[in-house]
Amino acid sequence: MRVLIVDDERPARDKMRRLLEQEADISAIEEARDGIEALERLPAFAPDLLLLDIQMPEITGLDVAASLPTPAPLVVFVTAYDEYAIRAFDANAIDYLLKPYDQQRLQRALQRVRERLAQQRAAQTTQPMPPLLTEEAPPPLQHPLPAISQLLIPERGGTRIVRVEHIQWIETADNYVVLHTAEGQPLMRQTLAGLVDKLGPRFQRCHRRAAVQLDWIVSVQHLDKGDGELILRSGARVPCSRQYRAEVMERLQAP
Repeated sequence: MRVLIVDDERPARDKMRRLLEQEADISAIEEARDGIEALERLPAFAPDLLLLDIQMPEITGLDVAASLPTPAPLVVFVTAYDEYAIRAFDANAIDYLLKPYDQQRLQRALQRVRERLAQQRAAQTTQPMPPLLTEEAPPPLQHPLPAISQLLIPERGGTRIVRVEHIQWIETADNYVVLHTAEGQPLMRQTLAGLVDKLGPRFQRCHRRAAVQLDWIVSVQHLDKGDGELILRSGARVPCSRQYRAEVMERLQAP
């Protein structure tokens, strides 16, 4: 089992690591000092379990849980405050550890995690067999499934939470992208292609420097030389180059 400890207090991380190192089936342990660092570590470390503090600077553990990619690691919240329990289980937490906890209480939480991981593995092994080569296989998905419901954007003095459904369109700005929403246009250090892949099939590239959320489009204006403009519900006009126009129209016609 691979475990990521997320806590802004060094003594709390040290205690958790000491207890985890006594468990024979834990193969790797890493630490993050806050929620932003935890989200940055996820792709490379690929933990099975997050041991996640709730009250942290910048963003809370609950915000981290809401921003996990799909498929998400299992989550056990570790906190000194019991008033978050209902919200924690609404976030599909496996367990809720109240500080101070001991080895026995941690082991009960880990046992629940082991049982859930075993269920997941069993479900994967009982999936239907793929079709024989003589049968017509279904076409592969052209886009990944939606992975996240919100983005966390560090800003001076805090972190902005942007709901994906509120993003109308995206454009590049040097090494950043601009997220166009009704609440503002925050900057995010990310490539356009990487962000579109992360956001999932609701977004479509429409220009080498722009992508749009398909549900926001109300009309397509045709311009000279095959180029066009996408008119959004907000009134925004987004460039659509001839390179991407056919794919945009195809996506708009899809059921």
